[in-house]
Amino acid sequence: MSFMNDFAEKHPKAAQWIREGGLFVLFSYVVTFIKWALLTFLPALFAGMVGTAEWGWPAINVNIAGVPLVLNVIGNSAADGGLAFTLANFATIMIGEIINFPLQRNITFKSKGPVVPQILCHFAGALAVFFIMNLFTCIWNPVTGPMGFNLPDGVRNIVTTIVTGGVAMVIIFAIDKTIFSPKFMNPNYVPEETEAETK
Repeated sequence: MSFMNDFAEKHPKAAQWIREGGLFVLFSYVVTFIKWALLTFLPALFAGMVGTAEWGWPAINVNIAGVPLVLNVIGNSAADGGLAFTLANFATIMIGEIINFPLQRNITFKSKGPVVPQILCHFAGALAVFFIMNLFTCIWNPVTGPMGFNLPDGVRNIVTTIVTGGVAMVIIFAIDKTIFSPKFMNPNYVPEETEAETK
């Protein structure tokens, strides 16, 4: 503990980044586990309500590496669960972020900023990540599946997890670091060092 205290005193900015980054990753993995647990039954639940018909937007037909596929920013092919999986995935992300937001705001970043703008920015970021990752999987799954390069499911799943999870964490961390900072939407913000110098 003395080493960490000494390090924090000598390098406060670095210590803050390490603390925030560590807590952010920890909470993100907890929320990811919760999302995974929800996705084990939500697709079947939604399939019983809306079916698994193909649904997506903008549904552009393309051919990549000799594999015909449909590009969607939102939505999935029937083979990937269709509308039921899309709704389940969206619900999972929203539930996950309802859990994630207060953890990151109150514990990781200890923010006292304006909560409504922070909620709107955080969820807008989560939606943007959802759209980007959906587009990625629309390409990745068909190209590397049985109709394409036919990679083993284990390899495909590892890459999918690393890319989608890793990219999502980097983007959301950057958003949270910005919106949970003391100067977010605070025109009167004065850094502590500057405030101390003026006294």
